[in-house]
Amino acid sequence: MIAVQTERNRIHPHKFTLWVAMGSIIMMFAGLTSAYIVKKNQANWLEFSLPGIFWYSTLVILLSSVTMHLSVKSFKARELGRYKALITLTALLGLVFIIMQYLGFTELESRNIALTGARSNSSASFLFVITGLHMLHVLGGVIALLVVFTRAFAAKQRHYSAVPVEITATYWHFVDVLWIYLFVFYNWIS
Repeated sequence: MIAVQTERNRIHPHKFTLWVAMGSIIMMFAGLTSAYIVKKNQANWLEFSLPGIFWYSTLVILLSSVTMHLSVKSFKARELGRYKALITLTALLGLVFIIMQYLGFTELESRNIALTGARSNSSASFLFVITGLHMLHVLGGVIALLVVFTRAFAAKQRHYSAVPVEITATYWHFVDVLWIYLFVFYNWIS
């Protein structure tokens, strides 16, 4: 009985690795946003408002977290049809988020706010680098979703483990919360 209880309290090695990686990602974004604050106090800082599409992309990523949560619940309840539909919707919402972010950057460029290059300002470049890194992390989450998606539609598997789905969900919720932090930071903190 004690051995069973000890086994239940241990964290899966893949989940532990994910938590370590997320800690590293948090430190990276904390450093970048700290540098943003320091750089903002310089005289040549350009003030501009975020594109409105960033608000809509925030709603999209929040909705994707809801569909991810529901997909995990469906997987654990062995409702595979519902799980497949929800994991597909989550991956699509992730792609929509990335596309909306890209459209936000093109809107900034159309307003003559250069993100990179000789005519760029450090404020726009910081926004581009920080948000671009977040988009890469979301893309990594979409790839993980596509792996889980592929497994869901593959032939029957020998064992029914929720660990890959839980790891993907944890990471997905993490990039969601990370975007909320960045969005609040850009709009109210910085």
